[in-house]
Amino acid sequence: MSRPFRFGVALAALSSRDQWRDAVRRAEDLGYDVVHLPDHLATPAPFPALLLAAELTNLRVSPFVLNAGFYRPALLARDAAALDLLTDHRFELGLGAGYVKEEFEAAGLDFPSAGRRVDHLAHTTRHLREHAPQVPIMIAGSGDRVLTLAAQQADIVAFSGTRPNSTSADPLAELVDFVRQRAADRFERLELNLTITALPHDDSGRPKILRTAGFGQRLTDNEILASPTTLQGTVQDMADTLRRYAEDYRITYISVPQLHMEAFARVIAELR
Repeated sequence: MSRPFRFGVALAALSSRDQWRDAVRRAEDLGYDVVHLPDHLATPAPFPALLLAAELTNLRVSPFVLNAGFYRPALLARDAAALDLLTDHRFELGLGAGYVKEEFEAAGLDFPSAGRRVDHLAHTTRHLREHAPQVPIMIAGSGDRVLTLAAQQADIVAFSGTRPNSTSADPLAELVDFVRQRAADRFERLELNLTITALPHDDSGRPKILRTAGFGQRLTDNEILASPTTLQGTVQDMADTLRRYAEDYRITYISVPQLHMEAFARVIAELR
């Protein structure tokens, strides 16, 4: 395993300063390395919330991930550079192409075709590389164009667990091989991320399935249980699965949604 494990948790609930303070401090106490914040209109504005999280803890902070279509590249580069400075370089910029049509419409924005959304993501990434080169960039996605962009431009590649319409018996191997081929000699410098969307919350070993916007809405329970984003069994079993992911696929950056924060902390403790 070429890299040590890192663990992130996506916190999305913010009803008061005290509630946010308690959540981010709890994440730090449980052994997480990075606080993530999704970028949806129903979630807190990422930049102010992440800045406060960095003030309250020693954690790294990252939007996971910004909808690039909501932002102008030059303005985003300015915000990213400011967050990088004000967090003492503990800021990581997660980017995605955006996928929720209703959110674009609610924001008063046109909803471009998938191709145009990826074009804008690519343009935004190039601008950030030129104007905020010190900020680490994560790109998340599963389509060929987004994964190619991530392989060639990002520092961190975030996988969803499988490529669209994949029939591979080993979807993680397929994803990693695709990125390796397109990254060429920069592959060894990439950090690979996977979000775990289902895992046991008790000693039964049966995973608790998350069904909220963006996580598995189009999959059956059986498909979710068969996905590499699901962990099953004992804490030792789950830790062994992640060790195998690290050895076989070089996936060492593991994220979970807030629903699984407490339960997954047992796995973190086993891996440290």
